[in-house]
Amino acid sequence: MIKLPQTEEQLMEYIWEMQQAFTKDLMDKYPEPKPAQTTLATLLKRLTDKKFISYKLYGNSREYYPLVQKEDYFEKHINNIVENFFDNSALRFASFFTRKSKMSKKELEELKKIVDEQLKKQ
Repeated sequence: MIKLPQTEEQLMEYIWEMQQAFTKDLMDKYPEPKPAQTTLATLLKRLTDKKFISYKLYGNSREYYPLVQKEDYFEKHINNIVENFFDNSALRFASFFTRKSKMSKKELEELKKIVDEQLKKQ
């Protein structure tokens, strides 16, 4: 799965959040200054061509929906980061992430619970 440019990834975020959206709904999600209608149409066409989204046609209106789920998209890219920057070591990645991210004590405790639950499953 390819990594999307930032503009397309931002639009995918809106589509993932809404699950189904017409062009007007998507335009409403953008902060000011909003993109031009033609820019949004181009981004939607690119995402359709890349098979990230599809649409249902209602007369002249298209209702867009995701074909790729957010978790699947980001899982692939996290795995690429682990492979390319941490010698394919999830341990090195996790160590780096817990040391360098600005996690609160509460978040670290929640992460520890997740790790403990995974240990019980194995």
